Amino acid sequence: MNSRQPIPVVVLAGFLGSGKTTVLNHLLAGRGGTRIGVVVNDFGSIEVDAMSVAGQVGDSMVSLGGGCLCCAVDGSELDAYLEKLSAPVHRIDVIVIEASGLAEPQEMIRMLMASENPDIRYGGMVEVVDAAEFDATRARHPETDRHLAVADLVVLNKTDRVDATERARIERELAVLCAPGTPVVGADHGRIDPELLFDRRPWTETRGQLSFEDLLAEADGHGDGHDGCGHAHAAYESTEFTTEQALSPRRFIDFLDRRPAGLYRIKGFVHFGVPGHDDCYEVHAVGRFLRFAPRPWGRGEARVNRLVLIGSGTDGPGLLRELEACREPAPHEARPESMWCVLRYVARPEPGTEPEAEPDPSDGGLRAEG
Repeated sequence: MNSRQPIPVVVLAGFLGSGKTTVLNHLLAGRGGTRIGVVVNDFGSIEVDAMSVAGQVGDSMVSLGGGCLCCAVDGSELDAYLEKLSAPVHRIDVIVIEASGLAEPQEMIRMLMASENPDIRYGGMVEVVDAAEFDATRARHPETDRHLAVADLVVLNKTDRVDATERARIERELAVLCAPGTPVVGADHGRIDPELLFDRRPWTETRGQLSFEDLLAEADGHGDGHDGCGHAHAAYESTEFTTEQALSPRRFIDFLDRRPAGLYRIKGFVHFGVPGHDDCYEVHAVGRFLRFAPRPWGRGEARVNRLVLIGSGTDGPGLLRELEACREPAPHEARPESMWCVLRYVARPEPGTEPEAEPDPSDGGLRAEG
């Protein structure tokens, strides 16, 4: 039986000139030891030279340094290449699809959420917007509004090319066009912290006394080991929450429903302790996208809730107070149906449960994985 966790598949969308390829290249450069599978229309725009191409893996697939793989596909090939990328032999940690020309983002989301491939799971849709050309892009591409409506996270790129007043106007318009609670992350030159989308693994392979990460930093002219990211992480705050007491599923979902727009990502593990649902639940939220993945506790593993919340302009102590209020002193007295609000965000509901219907990708609620 396959015990691997499914690989998250993140959709990176945005119209020509928005800077999504720059964002993708930045994610590759700042990936640490994370093995990324990349799906694009062609290799031309991906900085494979900087990533040390190691040779061909298969038809239309190249191997990038650090274990990353890159596919050049069209829409009809997408399923096949996702299957190839998710093969255990490649040990990929996350797959990023650059959506240009492959399909409408909404259709791609539906395809991923309906996929029967047990080795992948939908990981959220990121829409990249050009701040300097926002109005012109909407005029040329009326479908922009539809794309924004299904985005889980919006990257407002090229903020260095607009003044504060114009940026505030665009952010007000995005608040109307996007679903309620969709975070908007400002960026210039595509620099966002990779931790907003996936966990960065540390480098484990070295050359002499230097890791590959050190060598990349030197090649980019940075001796501080920050992958040429321009200290993008400095713009974000991280809040950590730990408790040995079980959480109330309903109060925790209420917390997630009302989380502030500046809270971009939540990751970690929670314990509810409800009879029949005593598993460890992995939590993964990017923007308004939310997923829970239950797994059995390991032998001797402590039943501890551990969450990391990453955002900008958030009230860390306030978030901790809200999470403290989610603690449940008597989880064994809770009725099993109290878990339905959580199970609607589980990829494949547990046998015998009756979770509520999933939100549609076009509605304004949190998006569950299908």
